[in-house]
Amino acid sequence: MSGHSKWKTNKGKKALADAKKGAAYTKIIKEITLAAREGGDPDTNPKLRTMMLRAKELNMPSDNVKMAIKRGTGELPGVIYEGINYEGDGPGGVAVLIEAITDNKNRTTAEIRNIMNKKNGSLGGSVAWMFTMKGLITIAKDVIAEDELMNLVLEAGAEDLKAEGDAYEVFSKPQDLEKVKSALTAKKIKWEEAETSMIPSSTIKLNAQDAKSILALVEALEEHDDVQAVYSNFEIPDEIMDQISAEEE
Repeated sequence: MSGHSKWKTNKGKKALADAKKGAAYTKIIKEITLAAREGGDPDTNPKLRTMMLRAKELNMPSDNVKMAIKRGTGELPGVIYEGINYEGDGPGGVAVLIEAITDNKNRTTAEIRNIMNKKNGSLGGSVAWMFTMKGLITIAKDVIAEDELMNLVLEAGAEDLKAEGDAYEVFSKPQDLEKVKSALTAKKIKWEEAETSMIPSSTIKLNAQDAKSILALVEALEEHDDVQAVYSNFEIPDEIMDQISAEEE
């Protein structure tokens, strides 16, 4: 299990449950509002277009999206958000990159630092250079054969395909993500997650104790209202992940 994708996928499924849907809406509204500051037309603002598509996948009411765009463009009054990234270290010496959107930078920074300290991490340092933004689509292995998927996505503009546990990971340049998604949709192939993600250049394999600690840290960070995404370069062997999953059941 790698930190950039599968953990996010598992947590993403939970976020779509009714109990989590409100929090998911809040986070995507912040992203839409911030993106709309660069222009309210999705045809000329790729970031806004991506956020609107994600809102659609979450079944967010269109009125919520329209209001968020108008607040971002200044047509309606509202809270002023700013994006901020945090860098730090987690258990086992792994790199942790946190993307947040906030209306109070000082408050959010203090709260993120507190979470890191309580969960055996530390805020500070420089780790962003270890990550590269990519388009990432996760598809269950029982949906399609690997060779067939490989041919399809490479023809659509993807850069690579890897097998990770019980799923395939399709990587592309961020600007090619929608083209790959469209090719999959045309073949009626369903994906579990499709988003831009920060992919680490290398990973650190963790023992059981550090694995439990990093998963607890990531979960605590993702539950913070201002945190949009958490990336790390940890790698957890399958046998340790199975042990952790069994203990949680």
